[in-house]
Amino acid sequence: MKNKSHFRGIALLAIAMLLVPSFALAAKTEWKFSIQGQRRAFTEGIELTKIIMEKADPDFQLTIVYGNALSPARQNLDGIKIGAFESAFVFAGYHPGKLPMTMVLELPFLLPGDHAIKNKIENVIKEHPIIRDELKDRWNAKFFVNAFLPPYELMGNKRIASVADFKGVKVRLSGPNARLLKDFFGAVPTMVAAPEGYEAVDRGMIDVFGLPWTYALGAYRIYEVSKYTTEGLAMGGGSVLFIANIDAWNKLPKKLQDMLPEIRRRQDQRLIEAYAEADKKWRPIFDKRLEIVPFPAAERAKIKAKAASAWKKWEKENNAKGFPATEILNFAKATVAKYSK
Repeated sequence: MKNKSHFRGIALLAIAMLLVPSFALAAKTEWKFSIQGQRRAFTEGIELTKIIMEKADPDFQLTIVYGNALSPARQNLDGIKIGAFESAFVFAGYHPGKLPMTMVLELPFLLPGDHAIKNKIENVIKEHPIIRDELKDRWNAKFFVNAFLPPYELMGNKRIASVADFKGVKVRLSGPNARLLKDFFGAVPTMVAAPEGYEAVDRGMIDVFGLPWTYALGAYRIYEVSKYTTEGLAMGGGSVLFIANIDAWNKLPKKLQDMLPEIRRRQDQRLIEAYAEADKKWRPIFDKRLEIVPFPAAERAKIKAKAASAWKKWEKENNAKGFPATEILNFAKATVAKYSK
């Protein structure tokens, strides 16, 4: 007859075998990605990135957490810095003081409107050592994948058909674009996070809400509480980065790190496709529900003519604070010229 210790040994072995799968699951590399709003054209790039990375490494899992469920959008940088999550959406315009040199990408009329060209330019500028160090030294972060935005149009309950129409109008734009409209055309800028746009327009807190055309104005349902939208204004807008915590990045398997150029190439193309798909969806809806107000090229030229002054003001202010504003602005202008030929 077998003794009790024999059966106890068998029981312990069985328990150990049962624990093996749990241990294997615990060893899986898991990332969370913090982002505001819900799934939309803008997020199709990161959705594809998730698929690519998980397919390449079955032990890697990327969970995209929408709706600010992990962190308010304005606190994503802080969350990345302390390692609260591994990756996140960051909109420079929500906190210009935290990413002063990255704000070069928000200078009015600096970047072209063509999606493919703009995307290439942003990828190059975001890898410049000045911006790379700004992310690394201040926030323990690195540029992960790009997330360029289409040009901005204005939607709301004030009809904007000329520069004269901006006077006294409460407009939602960020950074240097907002300051340009304020300094030269009498607009009253108010920065409101995109998910708050519906309520802000509905309650009259904002007269016209600037967002990327067409997908964002549709995704955030601004059209439901608006009467008018511009077309042809095509203002520059926000600078967005998808970033990763450096410590989390360094722990990734090398095969995933080495895939980054290919991941970026494929997600960039998916983003361009997603914006085109969104235009087909939202433009007919806008046509039915709103007055589409063409913004004349001659009026747009009046705004664009002030852009150089806005650039110089940004450059002077940031140089005075000890930042290498002239260097990054000159690099940005040279990069635009190179890719716009």
